Amino acid sequence: MAIDPLTIIMLVVLAVLVFFMFRNSRKRKAQAEELQSKVAVGAEIMTNFGLYGTILEMDDEENQVLVESTPGTVLRVHRQTVTRVVTPSPLAPVEESIDHDDDAAPAYGERIDETTADAPAANESAVSKTEKKDDE
Repeated sequence: MAIDPLTIIMLVVLAVLVFFMFRNSRKRKAQAEELQSKVAVGAEIMTNFGLYGTILEMDDEENQVLVESTPGTVLRVHRQTVTRVVTPSPLAPVEESIDHDDDAAPAYGERIDETTADAPAANESAVSKTEKKDDE
């Protein structure tokens, strides 16, 4: 009985898929354990529905967490809704450099002062209209 190459290729692809499934499963399990180790009373957290707050109390028996979103507002959520622990990051200073050249053409999307730019053209059209009226 001969094994054709197509069967061998299919078995290799199946083995690679199974390998990646186990690898991803282990990685997700490690991430979940790391998150659970970081979740503690006083931690700044974000829930899976986008709520930011501070953990006030944790009930392991009921799998519930009391989260204070704003001062005086306490919410009771399921422990599995806590998706990450938020660490404040320092904001980088924003550098703004705007170069204005009066002789250069405006950049794409840049606003120009239409009253000064169109003033000579508007005056010429107004003069030509009045001359036409005088000629009639």
